[in-house]
Amino acid sequence: MEIGQKVKVFRLRDRVSASIAKKLGQIGIIQGYKVTDGCGIGVVVLFDDNSSTWFFEDEIKLV
Repeated sequence: MEIGQKVKVFRLRDRVSASIAKKLGQIGIIQGYKVTDGCGIGVVVLFDDNSSTWFFEDEIKLV
């Protein structure tokens, strides 16, 4: 996955806040990357409402 690609949130691995849970099923654009726990990489996704959050790569898929 590369910066600028469109992705869809199709699952959430962990329990999350209600605002992040609302992103399930939404499409956004990859904005960057985030080191999650020292060895994992997360993907920062920007949505149409100008909010952004990060997801694990197995929680999103390219559209």
